[in-house]
Amino acid sequence: MSTIRMVSKLAGVSTATVSRALKNPELVATETRQKVMEAVRQSGYRPNQLAKNFSSGRSYNVVVLVPNVANPFFSRVIRGIEQEAQTKGYAILLGDTQGCIEREQEYARMGLTSQADGLIQLDRRFPFSDDDKALAAAVPFVNACERISSDATYPVVELDNRGAARAMGQYLLHCGHKDIAVITGPPDSPIVRDRLSGMQDALLAAGLGLTAERIVQGDFSMRSGFAAAEQLLQQNSLPDAIFSMNDEMAIGAMAALKAQDVRIPDDISVAGFDNIEFSAYTNPALTTIDQPAEAIGRQAMRALYQLMHQLPLPQSHLVLPYELIIRDSTQQKVHS
Repeated sequence: MSTIRMVSKLAGVSTATVSRALKNPELVATETRQKVMEAVRQSGYRPNQLAKNFSSGRSYNVVVLVPNVANPFFSRVIRGIEQEAQTKGYAILLGDTQGCIEREQEYARMGLTSQADGLIQLDRRFPFSDDDKALAAAVPFVNACERISSDATYPVVELDNRGAARAMGQYLLHCGHKDIAVITGPPDSPIVRDRLSGMQDALLAAGLGLTAERIVQGDFSMRSGFAAAEQLLQQNSLPDAIFSMNDEMAIGAMAALKAQDVRIPDDISVAGFDNIEFSAYTNPALTTIDQPAEAIGRQAMRALYQLMHQLPLPQSHLVLPYELIIRDSTQQKVHS
């Protein structure tokens, strides 16, 4: 059985430093803390968590609410949260809510019953019930990826979604596309509204517009992307390009187009959003917007840690940058 002395020997630090790194990681230099955590991993050391929790009044657990854990984008965000949490001595309790309000509220209640020290919400709803809202103010809370409110009193970590969609619109216009269709997500989602506004910004600046029939709603799943593309195929004419508000819907749309022998990008360009790993391996490889998913997760956990330990927040609203990734699913339109 490993001991704290074995950890200190492996890390090359004193037992007092090991204890401090585990109990109060914010008081230990990052490099030293990483050495200690690596030594803990190698040795298999397990501190007396019950005694630690009892003496500190903390659970050292953090609840992360995710609308769909199978979504590759959210998997990357969770990875970033987990990486940051581990360096700070916290464990992650994952709540796969599937967009269910009752599940969200049940998981959120863990913060009210001392089963968790804080909460990260990756969806667009405030997760506490009306009955719990008065007590919820005392629970450290961070909103990431989606945006619950524009005037939030809690930290928010998000992407410049409007700017990213505008950049994609400008790129598609630069390719010569003038008839662009958009596959959206749920209409009550702030990021969906931002991405739609960004595409409209680009089109309006070019003297163009986005007609109602060219806006088709999906739900961020491949299945809905397939159905949305089928709907576009039934219209009188095919658009020059399709912008999908996430990669999964774009991949579904590509499958529907191929099923009808529509060539990508010869007949139509297709672009997505998120840059999930699989997007680089579709045929053709998918043009998309890269979101720094792991960085979003790390920043969300850092903000939550600051709240849980009543430390000052450098920023309460953090907007991370995007990158346009150009691949083979889009090309310059050749006018006859």
